[in-house]
Amino acid sequence: MSTTDFPLLTLLIFLPLLGALATGFFGNKERARTIAVSFAVIELLLSLLAFHWFNPDDGQFQLLEHHLWIPGLNVEYLLGIDGISVLFLPMSAFVTLMVIVASWNSVQHLEPFHYALLLALEGITIGVFTALDMVLFFLFWELTLPPIFFLIGLWGVDPHRRIAAVKYTLFMLFGGAALLVAIVMLAINAAAPADGVGTQLVFSLPTLLEKPLPDDLQGTVFLLLLLAFAVKTPLIPFHTWMPTATMESSPQIAALLTGLKLGAYGIIRFTMPLAPSAAVEYSWILGVLGAITLIYGALIALYQTNLRRLLAYSSVSHVGLVIVGIASLNMQGIQGAIFQLLNFTIVASSLMLIAGFIQHRLGSTETVHLGGLAKVMPKLTCFYFLFVLASIGVPGTSGFPAELLLIISALVAHPSLGIAALAAAVLGAAYMLDFTRKAFFGPIIHQTVQQLQDLRRRELLLLCVPALLVLVFGFFPNLILHTNEKAADAWLSRILEQPVKSDEVAGIGSLE
Repeated sequence: MSTTDFPLLTLLIFLPLLGALATGFFGNKERARTIAVSFAVIELLLSLLAFHWFNPDDGQFQLLEHHLWIPGLNVEYLLGIDGISVLFLPMSAFVTLMVIVASWNSVQHLEPFHYALLLALEGITIGVFTALDMVLFFLFWELTLPPIFFLIGLWGVDPHRRIAAVKYTLFMLFGGAALLVAIVMLAINAAAPADGVGTQLVFSLPTLLEKPLPDDLQGTVFLLLLLAFAVKTPLIPFHTWMPTATMESSPQIAALLTGLKLGAYGIIRFTMPLAPSAAVEYSWILGVLGAITLIYGALIALYQTNLRRLLAYSSVSHVGLVIVGIASLNMQGIQGAIFQLLNFTIVASSLMLIAGFIQHRLGSTETVHLGGLAKVMPKLTCFYFLFVLASIGVPGTSGFPAELLLIISALVAHPSLGIAALAAAVLGAAYMLDFTRKAFFGPIIHQTVQQLQDLRRRELLLLCVPALLVLVFGFFPNLILHTNEKAADAWLSRILEQPVKSDEVAGIGSLE
């Protein structure tokens, strides 16, 4: 593990929070959004600097920042990144910048507060990806709730937005309770004798990884952590908040909810390595949950007539495939899962923003109000079609190597999981292409569609970058796979409790 004298990760967390304060103090809309964009751009550049400083040949935690925070409880301010988390920093910063820019013409009231909440959520999300102390992680995890609550409740586009905000918050608090109980159990189990009377609790993730739980506790901790993160992921049956929040919130906030999968990251980072024996023993439960979520989400998406709701169920289905890959316990699975989560950030967010552009112009994303969009909005259609191809995993896009790794991992782990993954891939193509045919092609039925304006210059530039990333990662997947190969190898070795050679099990670990 390597440390650094420059607190870059701390700066990545607190710079957006400082930007939120600066933005909130200005009542002028133009000035507030200029400040918000400026801070978001600086945050993106700093996150790229963290990636530049990261050494992919080292599978341990890097850029460590370590300070004692609460001495009485032995809680530490411990930050660090590895190959699993490093790419989520620039991706989170990039999506936040996209959402801020996409919100320029859609937010009509309390604009400074809106941009301040987006920046605050960005800093907190970076904290989730970098925290290596369990109490610090729990703090950031829970702090994501207030910004999202207000972003859904105050700027939602449907009349039940406040109910959706409350529903989301209650679901997350339920998962947070399970997470807190698991953290306490881990800390007590690893407690060491203190200098004085009593014991000293342990919340440091690197230390907890070196002190495995006894077998009689592993199952309980594994299920508690799985429950906590399954709610946020979301997995069946905890998925109901996702379509509700997606429909009631603004498309820009929905882009964050569908693009940033903090729950799946939590399963990879904490659930599996902290209870490795239980992870192996109960991997079938995780695989079954993933397969059910995968097929269920795809089948429900087939019957959707609203683009935003379709994207919500598509997100549920795709995250089920990620869980199947994690449960496979092989290199293809874990690398494919990380790749797909990063792909989510680009593709799912971009598709939801495109849905927002349509919603802003037409007031609806229902197929009954669409038809013939390709004739009047050819630029938007081109970007939409590229992201759809990436979503269904067409070769040449970033979705192909991610889905290929996940499908192969499922086939290697168990043929039934592989069949489910292949079936879901077919269903994914069916619901995405069917909606595309109805909404973008065919005759123009409504006069309002005939009068729609194509992408503005700002919107065009906004979509060019994710489109470029889709193609770059599609043709050069090793840009991502090489970054997380050592960390994935260490992750898998810890769970299986034996050395794993990448060149023996990765198979297609290098697709270039």
